[in-house]
Amino acid sequence: MRTAGPRGVPRPRRGAVGRDGTAAVAPPQALRARGALLGLYGLLGLSVATWLSRLPKVRTDLGLSTGEFGTVLLIGSLGSLVTVLVAGGLVARWGSRRSMMVAAFAFAVASVFLGLGPTLGSVPVLLVGVVLMSMSFALGNVPLNLESVIIERAMGRTVVPQFHAAFSVGSVLGSGIGALAAWGHLPLVVHFSVIGAISLVWRWHSVPISVLPVVTPQPVALAAGRGRRGGAARQAMAAWREPRTLLLGLVVMAGALSEGTANGWLAISVVDGFAQTEALAAVVFGVFVASMTVSRIAGTAVIDRYGRWPVLMTSSSLALGGLVLFGLAPSFPLAVAGVVAWGLGSGLVIPIAMAVVAGDGLGAAGRVSVVSAFASVSGLAAPPVIGIAAEQMGIRHAVLLIAVVLVLGILVTRAQRAVFTAASATLPQRTLPQPTLPRPSEEVPAVSSGHVVACSATDCPIAQEIA
Repeated sequence: MRTAGPRGVPRPRRGAVGRDGTAAVAPPQALRARGALLGLYGLLGLSVATWLSRLPKVRTDLGLSTGEFGTVLLIGSLGSLVTVLVAGGLVARWGSRRSMMVAAFAFAVASVFLGLGPTLGSVPVLLVGVVLMSMSFALGNVPLNLESVIIERAMGRTVVPQFHAAFSVGSVLGSGIGALAAWGHLPLVVHFSVIGAISLVWRWHSVPISVLPVVTPQPVALAAGRGRRGGAARQAMAAWREPRTLLLGLVVMAGALSEGTANGWLAISVVDGFAQTEALAAVVFGVFVASMTVSRIAGTAVIDRYGRWPVLMTSSSLALGGLVLFGLAPSFPLAVAGVVAWGLGSGLVIPIAMAVVAGDGLGAAGRVSVVSAFASVSGLAAPPVIGIAAEQMGIRHAVLLIAVVLVLGILVTRAQRAVFTAASATLPQRTLPQPTLPRPSEEVPAVSSGHVVACSATDCPIAQEIA
């Protein structure tokens, strides 16, 4: 039986042992939020992968060349870029809960159009679906990343890579579903519509649980209230003037380009470059995602032991080596080995960079929005560049072009060693104080929460950005 803390408040449940030898503790509410958010990350991964694994079928049904299909993805990504530029202000104004639900409805509608486009042979219908899907992901990713850092603080130990691991697990399942759907010749409109409906119901039940409610001190709450009248949007845009945020954006861009290129072109590369079937291409894509999952599951312990900077440097280098091996491999088995290394290296780049960007206080929504914009720019540039190059040198060799950006990311990471080292030095505390009930004058309800949890200005530096 669990014992009671001060004034009858239940003591937090104990978690894993940290590197300093003390046991990390977390309130039950944080544990429930972590479970719900893990499910949401997994659902997102499943939704993305099941779409990506069937890109060869989408391209074939529409009768598009590689370059034309790259242009379609480019136009669709414009929705992501436009949304991500304002996502920071929207999340700061609406809160995480409302932002994630708006994104959920947008994705459900997008799923229908994604299936109808190829079924009807209509590129404009597909474009509507791709634009809506891109907007949904851009809006939903900001609160997801914010809430993962908030839960990490409540847990008292590194857990952010676990959420990205859940995304990867979902991606493995999604690619498996895509492979089975391709093998069974399941119509795209049925496949995507079912996924959209399941996603909407899942998010409807999980989003309220995944957002930790917070009570902030009066001055912070008042500042949040002013943010609702326009300050939040201005604060989000101010992140574009922070040199460190812009540099971290380049690191995120490299990671997003590495992961995104595999998402968009790996299956097609296997089909075109090695004359393999669509089903086998989906399996190879699953191998890539499984490799990312392994690195993210192991990443929490590795980061705690060695620090963020050494792990990030090693991961980026491994991703670069795996990409080059895949692009130049003379045989299919060797190319698959490159895919494994590519996935292992790509797994921790974005989780580490996002944790550093979002984890140091006020303005986190704006900073996450900025680095997400860098990721969106990579999504805009890569499809047409790789598609056009593929028509000249083949798709498998064309993906090697992103090696230039990976090298740039490695150089920036090396130059920003002090930033990542400082972030590692300020990892979440291993032992949380027992909860108490503050005096009424010391707390006010959070701006958009329906529950009450106590914290101080020191404990909740980004409280006004939580819904």
